[in-house]
Amino acid sequence: MLVDTHSHLFLEEFSEDLPQVMERARKVGVSSIFMPNIDSTTIEPMLSVCADYPGFCYPMIGLHPTSVNETYEQELAVVQEQLAGFNQYVAIGEIGLDLYWDKTFLKEQLLVFEKQIEWALEYRLPIVIHSRDAFEYIYKVMEPYKHTSLTGIFHSFTGTPEEASKLLEFEGFMLGINGVVTFKKSTLPETLLTVPLERIVLETDSPYLTPVPNRGKRNESANVKDTLAKVAEIYRMPSEYVSQVTSENALKVFGIRK
Repeated sequence: MLVDTHSHLFLEEFSEDLPQVMERARKVGVSSIFMPNIDSTTIEPMLSVCADYPGFCYPMIGLHPTSVNETYEQELAVVQEQLAGFNQYVAIGEIGLDLYWDKTFLKEQLLVFEKQIEWALEYRLPIVIHSRDAFEYIYKVMEPYKHTSLTGIFHSFTGTPEEASKLLEFEGFMLGINGVVTFKKSTLPETLLTVPLERIVLETDSPYLTPVPNRGKRNESANVKDTLAKVAEIYRMPSEYVSQVTSENALKVFGIRK
């Protein structure tokens, strides 16, 4: 059993061969794919894919930080409307802060992040957090929620042992590990030695961050197997065991029984 906890298979990059992409995922043992929303333009294609693959693909709802701009209030209203009217969302995501490209809307990103955290608590949903060049801000926003019922995933974790230790203070949260762990210059293998296997989940972030040996090509959910192989090597444990533990971690976060 393998779970891809973060995959954007509803994007244009998969419009030509989505059935084959899904089949390849199933063939390597992927049993569930969780799909984070980006903004109002991606809700319809995401729900369409999830409707075509029930019990296999699961949708989240949220406003991605790189989509936060002067129209953020309208975008947030759409998220709120979806939460109030549609009960199949398994999480609020992906949400968070991204200061890599631009800091222009930092204030708005912080407002949007906090509002969506509040909705997660209100609707009793986990959150999937996007953090890029924003660790200290993320930690500061999250700290007041440390002893609440909030749960979720710190998506695409690539940080230091010190950062991992700080994130593990949030007991209901997992670290999302993807293809970056296979990259030659990645320091993630050393960091993971400080993280219990019971606190990580696997993801692809398709179509991005393709693991070795396919780095540079479009990523897809089947490639979670390559991340699994590397993680098993790091922990010096059988792939089957790592697959089982990380999959159980993922299904627990999302409240899915299989």
